[in-house]
Amino acid sequence: MSDMTETTPGWLSSDELEMARARMPILYVEAVPVRVDDSGEVTSIGLLLRIGPDGTVSRTLVSGRVLHHERVRDALLRHLEKDLGPVALPRVPASLQPFTVAEYFPTLGVTPYHDPRQHAVSLAYIVPVTGDCRPRQDALDLVWFSPQEAVSEALQSEMPGGHGVLLRQALAHVGFVN
Repeated sequence: MSDMTETTPGWLSSDELEMARARMPILYVEAVPVRVDDSGEVTSIGLLLRIGPDGTVSRTLVSGRVLHHERVRDALLRHLEKDLGPVALPRVPASLQPFTVAEYFPTLGVTPYHDPRQHAVSLAYIVPVTGDCRPRQDALDLVWFSPQEAVSEALQSEMPGGHGVLLRQALAHVGFVN
């Protein structure tokens, strides 16, 4: 019998991922891409436009799993490149202290964050990007909004699962008060 070793470390098959999601929290990273001026003040926030499995259109943040044996920094960079393109030029902070830790539950109302698939714990970062962003993978577009537009009720209503709450927390963390 030959040894069938997985050649892509850290990846689970769909069945294995579903089984893991049913039994334990999964670690994610999330990034709020921002543009900053010369003084470091946030001038705009990039939100991805996606179509969900059910066909609904929503705005989301850069987000994805941390793989087994992958550093958080590497996962953050991987997801930024995957969602924003290879020339986005993200400036990941030297210290990987997240601005918050978000716990997503499959049960509504436990926290402001909801993911019907799983219990997930997400480390959330604000990441300035200076390059040309061209969404890839399952994102249709990346649109830049002013902080005032980003916290508007209309835009917040397009952000499912608590991403609107997370975006408000990110803006509060950088000193934007609505």
